Amino acid sequence: MSTKVRYSIIIPMFNEEAVIQETYRRIKKVMGVAGEAYELLFVNDGSTDNCAQMIEECSYWDESVKLIDLSRNFGHQIAITAGMDYALGDAVVIIDADLQDPPELILDMIKEWKKGYEVVYAKRVKRRGESFFKKWTASMFYRVLRYSTDISIPVDTGDFRLIDRKVCDQLKRLPEKNRFVRGLVSWVGFRQKALEYERDERLAGETKYPLKRMIKLSLDGITSFSYKPLKLAGYLGALLSVSGFLYLLYVLYTVTFTDAAVRGWASMIGITLTFNGFVLIMLGILGEYVGRIYDETKGRPLYIVQEVYGGKKQQAGKEQQLVNLNK
Repeated sequence: MSTKVRYSIIIPMFNEEAVIQETYRRIKKVMGVAGEAYELLFVNDGSTDNCAQMIEECSYWDESVKLIDLSRNFGHQIAITAGMDYALGDAVVIIDADLQDPPELILDMIKEWKKGYEVVYAKRVKRRGESFFKKWTASMFYRVLRYSTDISIPVDTGDFRLIDRKVCDQLKRLPEKNRFVRGLVSWVGFRQKALEYERDERLAGETKYPLKRMIKLSLDGITSFSYKPLKLAGYLGALLSVSGFLYLLYVLYTVTFTDAAVRGWASMIGITLTFNGFVLIMLGILGEYVGRIYDETKGRPLYIVQEVYGGKKQQAGKEQQLVNLNK
């Protein structure tokens, strides 16, 4: 195999023991058809099953396989970032390990890349095996994000994409902690092309993006690329203040110029609680931004690598250790 890597395939994984062998087999088959030098970068994001050990074993006899073993679970977006930091290829492909995104589409991405597109991303036209609630919330998120931001982030797209080396190098210059990779790819620009596909259901295992993580990713996406929620909170505050002042004038008018008894202490309490609720919501929005500012100021690294295993170099290192022990 040539020492010059043409394609780097980044596969973040977290507890994917049930599917990782099939993922390796299918990606390996696709890249064999591509016919150029490649590397498979499996990023273990703190898995507690045996998927990392399985890939480590592959790395001893398959020189294209590398395992980047993170010291703990840092999150899907950080695992992708670690893969980009280690990628050597002229083109970098990001694909999840669960096989919902078909590896065979990589060949079409390569064709578009060779036509001159620096970013080729996969756009979902159908999502199999997902609940109506997840499909609806995902659709709403992408459209809210598109409305909220000043950059064009494609709707119905995930992290499955091919990026050129120059795009990867620019992304490595962005040090922010709460990362939303697909938004960052849109932010850096360059020529981009969409490929439509139908997303499959998981081959095995469980989703690694439950509702809690989806909400976290949504907040990262919106707060990283827009301050419109802060402006909206200000507008709502102003509207509520004006409404409260007008209601106060109405109460004063009723007391001064009519004989009607002023009732509605219950409604007053209800209005007060509503106002306080909006205030707390505004404080929560502000807190999301302040919290991210706090994360940036700490200056901690995005991730910590526990070990890197890689093909023939790894095998040579093990053999040398045995030689040293036998001396």
